[in-house]
Amino acid sequence: MTYQIAIDGPSSSGKSTVAQIIAKRLGITYIDTGAMYRAVTVAVLEEDININNDEEIKKLLNDIEIQFKWVNDQQHIYLGSKDVTEEIRSTEVTSNVSEVSAIKEVRELLVDLQREIASNNSVAMDGRDIGTVVLPNADYKFFFTADARVRAQRRYEENKAQGRLDQTLEELTELIIKRDEYDSNREISPLKKAEDATVIDSTNMTIEEMVESVLSLIKH
Repeated sequence: MTYQIAIDGPSSSGKSTVAQIIAKRLGITYIDTGAMYRAVTVAVLEEDININNDEEIKKLLNDIEIQFKWVNDQQHIYLGSKDVTEEIRSTEVTSNVSEVSAIKEVRELLVDLQREIASNNSVAMDGRDIGTVVLPNADYKFFFTADARVRAQRRYEENKAQGRLDQTLEELTELIIKRDEYDSNREISPLKKAEDATVIDSTNMTIEEMVESVLSLIKH
């Protein structure tokens, strides 16, 4: 019998890391929906399409193929045959992904793909609208929150570890606050807590504490 775990929350709240660890421990499929939207954004930028040109972006969707593959015990995302795991975390992609993910046709394409995977597998899926839109009947729903400055610090440390120091902590904080506002107020599938989701404030929690807080509520 398959089951679904939906983890929502704003950028750098810990949801992706926790979802990935939980999937590994439970032996189920991890689906990073944010990475999928970032991959589409990479395709848009590579084709030099104006981020506000919805019609050209819609045409591009016909040629987009997104896959997840395991490489050296790490899940990588591919755009066609190209591994874009590192590229999707670039500053340029981060600055444009909200606009791309707000396009109705982009969301429809990826939501269909996400639901298809979840219908055949037990999954841990994270994003911004999993419990409200993508998997409204998920067996378990969680909503992660955290102070914006703490989330910016996490992103800064993550970038630093990967050798990307093109943004200061202050710039990242500003970007995260701006994205929170955009994602929460967009017309299509806004960032929103499902009514039946368990809220986890990860501001002062370690990753292991976040993981345990979720696993303690899952009866599988």
